[in-house]
Amino acid sequence: MPQAIAHLALLVRDYDEAIAFFVGKLGFEVLEDTPLDPEKRWVRVAPAGGKGATLLLARAATAEQRTQIGNQSGGRVFLFLETDDFARDHARMLARGVRFLEMPRRESYGTVAVFEDLYGNRWDLIEPAR
Repeated sequence: MPQAIAHLALLVRDYDEAIAFFVGKLGFEVLEDTPLDPEKRWVRVAPAGGKGATLLLARAATAEQRTQIGNQSGGRVFLFLETDDFARDHARMLARGVRFLEMPRRESYGTVAVFEDLYGNRWDLIEPAR
């Protein structure tokens, strides 16, 4: 059986505020929200209709984990949200209040702009060159 990365854990402060951002601002869908105990849930989100890995929203449980919320990659771009229509998705995200750190730019690999999620993790919105 071929291997694949199924989920990426993203540290969050609160499950519901993270769901509100990813669904309300990025247009993701909740794939699963299962209570595991009174303090812990298994929450997976992904771009609507997308394929590939899902985000596992992991509520930080320790003081050390809480210090890493928003900085899981040491300030570098952490995740890459690929689109087939950069202009459409960029405009939609701006209208929903997503904070972009730069103007869109064309690179040899595609059209791209860096944005932040609600915690400050950096993402690339990218439409690959064809």
